[in-house]
Amino acid sequence: MTPRRRRAAILLRLAVVLGVVAGVVLTALGPATVTGLLPYFTIQSNVAVGVLAGYAAWCAARDRPEPPSVLKGAVTLYITITGTVYHLVLANPASPFAMTQPHREPGEWWGNQLLHTVVPLLAVADWALFDRRGRLRPRYAAWWLAFPLGYLGFALVRGLVVHRYPYPFLDAGQLGYDGVGISALGFATVFWLLGLLLVGVDRLLSRRPPRKEVPPVDACDKAGAPS
Repeated sequence: MTPRRRRAAILLRLAVVLGVVAGVVLTALGPATVTGLLPYFTIQSNVAVGVLAGYAAWCAARDRPEPPSVLKGAVTLYITITGTVYHLVLANPASPFAMTQPHREPGEWWGNQLLHTVVPLLAVADWALFDRRGRLRPRYAAWWLAFPLGYLGFALVRGLVVHRYPYPFLDAGQLGYDGVGISALGFATVFWLLGLLLVGVDRLLSRRPPRKEVPPVDACDKAGAPS
């Protein structure tokens, strides 16, 4: 990575970190507390992408190797899931799982947009622009489902204890476990396809010809060049 690209990567990654911190803090200004927000996939995926972006910024500043591509791809997938599910499922009135969007004060509204829109876009941009290419494999798309499936188990077990579920498509009280299983299978299929899409984009970008570096002009050659 050239010094110019390294500086750009650092700035973008710091923007991701600031977006996550500001999004969580502003959202916590509403009815929910920080600890009350932790059970949500939105918060967990944002925290994961913020931590990795901070580490990647440090690596770029020290000119050290980037985080493993399989890890960067996983976190990018999870934050993409956050943005996609929010806009297409939860905030979409046409969706069967649409959630009533409460009135939010300006700070809380901005926090919601940072976590569901701004941070996902910045994280995907970082992955597309600065991640190492050609290192992802189709099997990774299946491996990356481990966290969403683990989250499903966590949400169901927590629901048995507190009788609340973070998302309507995980609400076993309303849908029953059969209904949750069907919706989970559908979401898992979509998430797997999104993972395959990341792998495909990675391979497509890896086929781009490398940037040609312009060789520096030697001072002696310049002085000896005919006018």
